Formats: sequence, C-alpha cells, structure tokens
Amino acid sequence: MTKLVEIITEFDGLDYQERLELLLDFAEHMPELPEQYRAERDAGIGKVPECMTPVFMWIDVVDGKVQLIADVAPEAPTVKGFVSILVDAWHGATPDEVAATPPDILRQMGLADKLGMTRSRGLNAIVHRIKNQVAKRNGTLSTSK
Repeated sequence: MTKLVEIITEFDGLDYQERLELLLDFAEHMPELPEQYRAERDAGIGKVPECMTPVFMWIDVVDGKVQLIADVAPEAPTVKGFVSILVDAWHGATPDEVAATPPDILRQMGLADKLGMTRSRGLNAIVHRIKNQVAKRNGTLSTSK
C-alpha cells in the first residue's frame, strides 16, 4: 500500500466536516519551505499558474526517488492541506508510484463535490503538474504527440 492510499483511507467513513478538519490538520503540518527556496518563491520561481492560490513547487527525481518541495499561501488552508498530503505521500516515493496514482484523488477523499469546481480544477491541475514533472525528470515523459 502506498503512502497516498494510506492517507486516502484516513478519509474513509468521515463526514464532510471531519474530512475538512483532517485536511486542515494536514495543512498545519506541512513542512516549512526550506530557506534555500524562499528567494526563488519571492521571485515567482516555481509558481503553479494553473492554481488561483499562490502555490509554489520544486519537483525532481534524485536516485530514483521523488523530491517534492512546496509552499502554499497560509490564507488557503484547504489548498495547503491538499498539497501537504501530496508532499507527504510523494516525497521519497518512486516515479512509478506517482505515475500509478489515479487522477481522481479528490473524489477518493470525498472532497470533489464539496470544494467547488474552480478549486477542484486547480487541485487536479497540481496533481497533473506533479505527475508530468516527475515523468519528465525521470525521463519517461514522451514529448511526441
């Protein structure tokens, strides 16, 4: 069982309020942005343009493991919670584990219908961006159409 599956399982059987509280708990425990990335964030480097909330990500694959560093504006706790879940689940995972993740994470967590279309679209774009960047860094993203 992957770390993401374990996290999604935590949301099973919870009502919406409990799911939201769990999501906010993840937001509170998101790792602080390391000092070496702060100047880049402040310069707009690493910004995820698909998301209306200021979200910054640095994605790499080192020695066969995903390196995922992120920063999310504190005024967006649900987005921060979701990104924190992705960091928790995918930092240190293999590229194959990330690639194998179904695209409907929000639905599996029981949040897709509750967060609104715009926010859900942005969060799904973050998942897509991470998966693409991991594949690109791992050399498995095809550039042909």
